[in-house]
Amino acid sequence: MMKNKVQLITYADRITGQNIGALTTLLNGPLKGVFGGVHLLPFYNPIDGSDAGFDPIDHSEVDSRIGTWEDIQVLGKDLDLMADLIVNHVSAQSFQFQDVLAKGKQSEFWDLFLTKEDIFPNGMSEAEQKAIYRPRPGSCFTSMQCGDGQTYDFWTTFTDNQIDINVKVEAGVAYLNNVLTKFSANNVNIIRLDAAGYAIKQAGTNCFMLDETFGYLDNLSKQANDLGMETIAEIHSHYQTQVEVAKRVNMVYDFALPPLILHSLFNNDVDALLKWLQISPRNCLTVLDTHDGIGIIDAGPMGDKPGLLNAQQIDNLVETMHANSNNQSRQATGAAASNVDLYQVNSTYYNALGAKDFDYLLSRAIQFFAPGVPQVYYGGLFACENDMELLANTNVGRDINRPYLDANIIDKALNKPVVKGLIELIKIRNSHPAFAGEFSAQGEGSMCCLSWQLDEQTISLTVDFKLRHALITQVNGDEETTINLNSFLA
Repeated sequence: MMKNKVQLITYADRITGQNIGALTTLLNGPLKGVFGGVHLLPFYNPIDGSDAGFDPIDHSEVDSRIGTWEDIQVLGKDLDLMADLIVNHVSAQSFQFQDVLAKGKQSEFWDLFLTKEDIFPNGMSEAEQKAIYRPRPGSCFTSMQCGDGQTYDFWTTFTDNQIDINVKVEAGVAYLNNVLTKFSANNVNIIRLDAAGYAIKQAGTNCFMLDETFGYLDNLSKQANDLGMETIAEIHSHYQTQVEVAKRVNMVYDFALPPLILHSLFNNDVDALLKWLQISPRNCLTVLDTHDGIGIIDAGPMGDKPGLLNAQQIDNLVETMHANSNNQSRQATGAAASNVDLYQVNSTYYNALGAKDFDYLLSRAIQFFAPGVPQVYYGGLFACENDMELLANTNVGRDINRPYLDANIIDKALNKPVVKGLIELIKIRNSHPAFAGEFSAQGEGSMCCLSWQLDEQTISLTVDFKLRHALITQVNGDEETTINLNSFLA
């Protein structure tokens, strides 16, 4: 069972400048006792593909430049360890797809990959193509000529270097089974089902989060459970979809929380945030920032479904983020950079808040008091600012928030008041027993109170957004202590 403690999200190489062993040393040294678990972002071969590891050539192999499966075992010995099961696709550079390119339908791996013909054997109408949901602009198919002289339209939901797997056939099932077995044998106890919402395609639908997808997630989750692992569904979609998915897997991400916290801070208005906290899944992981951008679609309307925020509020949210980052996020988002996503803004959370230390700590405090197990991204842990140099070098929008650090950078960051304050908040979240109890939220206008109670112990966060005032109150029987959040920055 996953520990109810804050987890770190990180790449092994980008946080240390070295490898998995160096990450283990960091967590047992300067960060000892801070985290209960680690989401180790793709460590597969290669870690530096076109999508920073999410386009694996070999999903079952650790990139030798950063370590081995033995290093993974050591990292997961005393910590919860999460790894990504990239459900939807594999790299076009994989030996399987290279064999397909060489031999076409004569390849023994032909069935592993999904083509347009598999879903639309009688051809696809323009209306059917327009109905398909894709998180990036352009077609979800890439035409490639194979060694048999034929040209095939391969399904490429994300990029033409990420070829979709046919998860319904024996070859697709065996491919994912092999990875799951590898994980379970090497101290990975949590599986993040990456891009799972796109795995099932069906003619005449939008090919995203279908009824069949829910059943697929349910079965995949049970399979992982039988191997001793829990599953987390990674899906950016309408908030009602998250509520439904939460019923089918062990846990989901609360991707609506980050934009709602920003909205509350930008507008001194807690109504949308409180509405969500009343209905949000309790079996969730909470994040503010990740290796991807800051999700927007999760709080907004979708089609004829109203959102937690309306279209105008979403537009205002995005524009305020751009303004707070001095338009740096605008340079990294949408058509301004390659590898774009239509539903995210690329920026550090710290810069989205205008690099204001108190607002950043307040955001983290709200995250830690919201239901769920919190995760903190390595860039967020050290309050990193937008990496414009890396963005300029790669022109990959999300690299603005994927910095390369080293021991000297970390040492300096650990002395920053905002980082010290964040670590103190993490320790409170990890240690107070009431966080295993019952949650309640109340408030209106610019004020709210988030509380947890277990027997005679309670802990609460009271916030006045308008005055930028926040108090953490702890009660144990007749004893009461109050901490002003500003004191964490002293």
